[in-house]
Amino acid sequence: MISPFSASTRAASLAELANGAVDVLVIGGGITGAGIARDAAMRGLRTALVERGDFATGTSGRSSRLVHGGLRYLEHYAFRLVHESVRERRILLRIAPHLVWPRSFLFPLYAGGRVPRWQLAAGMWLYDALASFRNVERHRWLSKRAMLRAEPRLRAEALLGGARYYDAQCDDARLTLANVRDAHRYGALVASYAEVEGFDIAAGRVRAARVVDRLTGDTLVARAQVVVNATGPWSDAVRQDGCRMLQFSKGAHVVIARSRLGLAEAVTILSPVDGRVMFALPWGDLAYIGTTESPLDDAPADITADAADVVYLLRSANAVFPDARLQPDDVIATWAGVRPLVRPPNAVDPGAVPREHVIVEAPGLVSVLGGKLTTYRRMAADTVDRVAAALHGLDGRTLPPRARTDSEPLPGGETADLDLIAAEVEREGIASPTARRLVQRYGSEAPAVARLAAADPKLGLPIATGASAIRAELIYAVQREMALTLPDLLIRRTHVFYETPGHGLADAADLAALVAPDLGWDAARCAAEVDAYRNEVARAEAFRHQLR
Repeated sequence: MISPFSASTRAASLAELANGAVDVLVIGGGITGAGIARDAAMRGLRTALVERGDFATGTSGRSSRLVHGGLRYLEHYAFRLVHESVRERRILLRIAPHLVWPRSFLFPLYAGGRVPRWQLAAGMWLYDALASFRNVERHRWLSKRAMLRAEPRLRAEALLGGARYYDAQCDDARLTLANVRDAHRYGALVASYAEVEGFDIAAGRVRAARVVDRLTGDTLVARAQVVVNATGPWSDAVRQDGCRMLQFSKGAHVVIARSRLGLAEAVTILSPVDGRVMFALPWGDLAYIGTTESPLDDAPADITADAADVVYLLRSANAVFPDARLQPDDVIATWAGVRPLVRPPNAVDPGAVPREHVIVEAPGLVSVLGGKLTTYRRMAADTVDRVAAALHGLDGRTLPPRARTDSEPLPGGETADLDLIAAEVEREGIASPTARRLVQRYGSEAPAVARLAAADPKLGLPIATGASAIRAELIYAVQREMALTLPDLLIRRTHVFYETPGHGLADAADLAALVAPDLGWDAARCAAEVDAYRNEVARAEAFRHQLR
């Protein structure tokens, strides 16, 4: 049975957190904090997780949606990181087959390009070797003719051939959510829109955090033996020790119609602008292109793709797919995130900064810095090891064994036979294409969404004009995925924001009314939610005004 995970769950978690101490309080509901909360709860630690916005609001919901070894890291000799990443990729493909799936990539090689043939060939063999030759498939070298047969719209001029290799694609926001939900299933107290505004410190040790409920304005004191700072780009600010350990870069993406490029497979691109590695990736009937790597002085609370990002990405894609002739008007949506990179000495180029994580300890506070989405589970295990050791030092408790996060499926990942689940969804009266999409998003929980639609035909309708998602998903998200706002529903739970022309804004008022009974919204609150979503759309579309 799928447990409720809703506004009521949040309220109960905050009430319990206010009335009793926990072993570990995790600050940050991105992929790192979510993984830490899951790991800690699975070890039997009394755990709480608070996030100032929705889960995956920040970097974890604005990534390149890849679980990958990091082929480009081989250029910087980061062999240990690549080996760790390919191992983690294999684990995630197993424990969350609906949220992480294999993806073949083509790497076209052009005469005069930055990467010579020998280097690409050596890199491909090394990439497979670091995966212990246990990838989905081993790489293959393709001739020019074979490369054009695979992707006919690639630029043929100066094409020498290239390689096909394998990595994995993911739904980053929903992968984060799955970890949060599993943490709760193992007993963690969980609350979104709960912001830590400071710490209570006694005898030089963090003893508690002051938490503000951003939905009600209420404040509570959350007492914890150990507080974990997993706030990504904002980790330095939370540590408050005056030491800046992070540097930042901006990663932007654009979404276009897949038909403009073809894209039977993903394509790795060396940008003609600056030579950096980027990707053109299929996403259903859409494709997205990314990413940029622009240095930032600080970590802004809200970041979007600007006109320069869009022009750079389209120019890079047009160089490899010249017939596409992509223009800014072809862009359906954009997103951008901030990468928190551990600052090495004398680093200039963000692309050369290692993606390894670092754990910093202070009395009562453990901070995890850096890392990347692919290795979040390993980062979580390392962090909880430190937490467990700190708790042992405080009260002498026995160190718990490591959690089986590498073998325990995430919610929806209980079976790898997605075809069997799709057939069950279709028996609920859901058409095959919709059934397949539901299974890809919800895995073994997809039949529960289908049953909502079967019980009320209105819920079987598309969420918005041109959307592939159905309205039953909104009700499911409110009741089982702690969606509390219209942006939660349309941006991170269903991705209508990114996948629908016009971002579904024309249907926003109807959608607010649909979920209002479950969320207790009156007419004024519905109007406020529509305004909030309209503001999100306006920010994402700001690049168009900059280009005029």
